[in-house]
Amino acid sequence: MDKLLTQFLAVAEAGSISGAATALFVTQPTLTFNMRKLEETMGVPLLVRSSRGVELTAYGETLYQNARLMRRLYDNTLKTIEHQRGRTEQGLSIGSGYSWWTLFIRDMVVDYSGQYPSARIHVSLGNQLRCMDQLLSGDISLFVAHEIEGLNRSTGARFLPLSRVGLGYFVRAGHPLLTQSRSLSEIEIYPAVTSSMPEIRHQRFFETWSRTTAASAAFDQGKYAFASNSLAACLDYVERTNAVLSHTEVMEAEFRQRGLARVVVTEPTRQSNIGIYVLAERAEDPRVSELIAWLQRAAEKVLPPLS
Repeated sequence: MDKLLTQFLAVAEAGSISGAATALFVTQPTLTFNMRKLEETMGVPLLVRSSRGVELTAYGETLYQNARLMRRLYDNTLKTIEHQRGRTEQGLSIGSGYSWWTLFIRDMVVDYSGQYPSARIHVSLGNQLRCMDQLLSGDISLFVAHEIEGLNRSTGARFLPLSRVGLGYFVRAGHPLLTQSRSLSEIEIYPAVTSSMPEIRHQRFFETWSRTTAASAAFDQGKYAFASNSLAACLDYVERTNAVLSHTEVMEAEFRQRGLARVVVTEPTRQSNIGIYVLAERAEDPRVSELIAWLQRAAEKVLPPLS
């Protein structure tokens, strides 16, 4: 609202210059000057001054009715903008693997939406390289995943560890591997299944030296009998075949509900760091820092402590 119109409404509603000046915390001479200025701008008399205060002229009445409507529209506009601002500034835009979504991010998102009911929430599920692609493209603010070995430093991504977890091997009920403890070589005889098959185009994220070392092993599609970016599809396949799904061990209870069992292994399995990836230049941003704190608190409830 224009300042002069706001002051005019106050004068009309107070019925006097002095009353409006008190309400607006301005001096009477200032308000008198501004009302004369408004009349000059409009080119018509708006107020009739008397010892009893002021009354509106016919022109003043017209301006008053329309100015009230303008004030109402202006106030509604401010409320709408504030609502939109809340949806944007308090919104979530994060990435995650299916396991971390299931284990703790799902509950965290529900709690977050309870505290910020107007916030827009966007969660992208996928393997860590797909999430990295989205992070660098600006589609998400951060994501939770296994640490990416050999990641090129030029990506500018910072890794904030949350936990360290081991690898488990899961098979259908009644699978031959479940009759006794097994070595890794015995497990490798059976078809392998993965839900984290990266795309060849994601090799650009790795340092040149790592493309010919262990980091490149994930791109060896020939080692898997079945691969899908859908964990549900992988579970369906394992339930109906003798294939073995290698996946983080902390999903054991969840997989048990799907009828899968974990193979007892006679030797140590691979341990990996789990954490949050965020662009270095955004890590200290207040909004991103708040999201990181939410994720850290949620992860502490279900993941092993970081040692």
